[in-house]
Amino acid sequence: MNETFKQQVFEIIKMIPEGRVTSYGAIAKAVGFPNHARHVGNALRNYEENFPAHRVCAACGIISAESCIPKFTKKLAKEGIEVKGNKIQNFKQIFWNPLDEIGF
Repeated sequence: MNETFKQQVFEIIKMIPEGRVTSYGAIAKAVGFPNHARHVGNALRNYEENFPAHRVCAACGIISAESCIPKFTKKLAKEGIEVKGNKIQNFKQIFWNPLDEIGF
């Protein structure tokens, strides 16, 4: 993974509106690497505290960053998003697709 890829990933994540979520795979598609969802996750290993990483999850709506589940759940709740266990409720209704929303 190169620095340009990481920068593109971070720029898209910054665009996710409050109260919405997207998936690693949707971000990978938006930056032109549709089979690199795992690389998006790897890019998110280091970020600043106020970065909205909590708005990114697996394609099935599961928060897969296990060490972050309590923190992400709390941040999502503040945005009106309900999480049970590690599963985002109403995932399909609040899903934000960067390809549709920002016209890539």
